[in-house]
Amino acid sequence: MNRFQKIINRMTPRFIRQSVIKNYQTNSNFKQWFGKTFFGIENSTLETNENIFSVVSRLANTVSSLPFKKYLSYEQQFDESMDKLMYWPNNNQTLDQIFNVMEVSRNTNGNGYALIFRDIRGLFEQLVPFNPNYVEPVLEETTNELWYRVNNNGKTYFFHNSDMIHVRHIAGNGNWKGISPIAVLKNSNDFDKAVRTFSLKEMESIRDSFILKYDTSVDDGKKQAIIDNFKMFYEENGGILIQEPGVTIEEMKRNFVATDMKITEGITRDRIANVYNVPSIFLNSDSSSFSSNEQLMQLFVNMTLTPIVKQYEREFNKKILLKNERVKGYYFKFNLMGLLRGDSDARQKFYHGGIRDGWMVPDEARMLEEMPPRGGKASELWISGDMYPQDMDPSLRKSNNGSNRDVVKED
Repeated sequence: MNRFQKIINRMTPRFIRQSVIKNYQTNSNFKQWFGKTFFGIENSTLETNENIFSVVSRLANTVSSLPFKKYLSYEQQFDESMDKLMYWPNNNQTLDQIFNVMEVSRNTNGNGYALIFRDIRGLFEQLVPFNPNYVEPVLEETTNELWYRVNNNGKTYFFHNSDMIHVRHIAGNGNWKGISPIAVLKNSNDFDKAVRTFSLKEMESIRDSFILKYDTSVDDGKKQAIIDNFKMFYEENGGILIQEPGVTIEEMKRNFVATDMKITEGITRDRIANVYNVPSIFLNSDSSSFSSNEQLMQLFVNMTLTPIVKQYEREFNKKILLKNERVKGYYFKFNLMGLLRGDSDARQKFYHGGIRDGWMVPDEARMLEEMPPRGGKASELWISGDMYPQDMDPSLRKSNNGSNRDVVKED
């Protein structure tokens, strides 16, 4: 945090409001939301579209369940400030819950916001997620710096971008707000809803129908009696029906054909997967294009999760850590390795190769498998030869010719 940011942190909201361009106009009309509980199109779509709910919940749950750690030059750190950030970012939530809320907001509204509260020294004190429908990025007129206008209970507050965690979907040039994926999918959702409504009406309208055939010997009076008898049988949904001589009753087949509905659902599912940039198999599509679970997870991590977690990491590194901490080498990072470990056979080969090639110690493999480190030789790097400590004198290694002679150390 620089001097300017510290000054901002110590000033009152009145000063902040006076520092920001007045009467700033946007396309959004916030006046109608003052003092009201807003229920937007994102929530209504999320609750009525199973495919979108599935993708959003998968992304939010995955991001919030990833290990989020503080490092110093690759060494994990856990101090009092990290304990506060992880378990007491505010009085009601833990950090993983905040990640979950922000990711849901990002994948519905297109933007996820969380306000950083600081103490008098400018250090992190609280982190509170905001409803994105009440937040609007604005630019200050003279300095061209980014601020966030927040409406709450009819009052308007402005916060500098250094105090606001903002993660988003892609935005157009010159626009600070991310594009809502649900807004992009509006036409697809409307079409899918129309097809479902039509199909439901078709299913509800289908009733059993019959054909009554008469011989020429049946007179009109007898025909009417047969019809009345059949109507009574049909309305009472069963009973005894006497089939008169010369009368034949055939059922008229009217089956509901779901082919069109299935094709439409497949198209909608592919569009949702494309917009959220996830493999379509996550929406129960065909999985034949992936030869293994590792290949699928590699694609998911590289193409979907990495760009998402990078946003969170950059925002936290820039706005939670102090400048002198970043200079010393401190940084926050999500651990994605747990998603890439594969099955037991793949993990065994990974650890085996890492240990034998000398870039992983046995204790690191144990910790990745949630087992306690052993210390001692298990904390050292080894190299195959077969398997000696890397700092061992080569003259002490056994020769490869099968004899018990040691290798003669060269001068």
